[in-house]
Amino acid sequence: MEPILAVKNLSMNFGGLRALDRLDLDVNQGEIVALIGPNGAGKTTFFNCITGIYTPTEGDILITPPRNSVQRINGLKPNTITELGMARTFQNIRLFPKMTVLENVMIGRHCRLSAGILGAVFQGKKVRKEEERAVTDSYAVLEKIGLAQFVNDLAMNLPYGAQRRLEIARALATEPFLLLLDEPAAGMNPQETQELNELIVRIRDTEKISILLIEHDMKLVMSLSDRIFVMDYGKKIAQGAPREIKSNPVVIKAYLGEEFHA
Repeated sequence: MEPILAVKNLSMNFGGLRALDRLDLDVNQGEIVALIGPNGAGKTTFFNCITGIYTPTEGDILITPPRNSVQRINGLKPNTITELGMARTFQNIRLFPKMTVLENVMIGRHCRLSAGILGAVFQGKKVRKEEERAVTDSYAVLEKIGLAQFVNDLAMNLPYGAQRRLEIARALATEPFLLLLDEPAAGMNPQETQELNELIVRIRDTEKISILLIEHDMKLVMSLSDRIFVMDYGKKIAQGAPREIKSNPVVIKAYLGEEFHA
């Protein structure tokens, strides 16, 4: 079986700086895969390359959506990649703070709507039905994520942990086959992190969505991940199951003595 994401020899140069150096990474259907490494290792640059924010200097980014053939996505625009089924969250929360929780999720549904500019202007019967369906579908996502009670609240009024979950809800509204999470536990307290752990596993198990995450919380990474890739200075230095990564001396050295807690 083809991996749903296969990244081969990926390099990214910024002038004379090589931020990514011949990086290989793959994600299989049904997996939770973590990408870890010290600050500045190139993890978010990697996410930006595979989601179309940057066009990599070298290498191949290949996706195999369900019931579709392999497709090379280098150089495609971010909205096109989202439409193909890869959605992401960001390290820094990027909600629309003065819009409601429901409206934020409905924005994620936009890529699955067929109405163009004229349809939006003239509000035909088909467009109205599509909008009604978008509301229903968006509310259903909020129920799955545990945010339905906040449906009419402004996003900026949510507790921090709920804002993080709302970003995930908006990404899920695009109907992805692969969800990319960039430091989803950043700033969370232990209770929120545990709830996030349970949510990610539930998304994988009930929604059949594979997950690739960047994360610094090693307890979360070790408990969640089927496989882990480790980066340092733009290069992959290790990959394997959590138990292998935890005891890998190269990984421990790259983290400059940081402890890996199970």
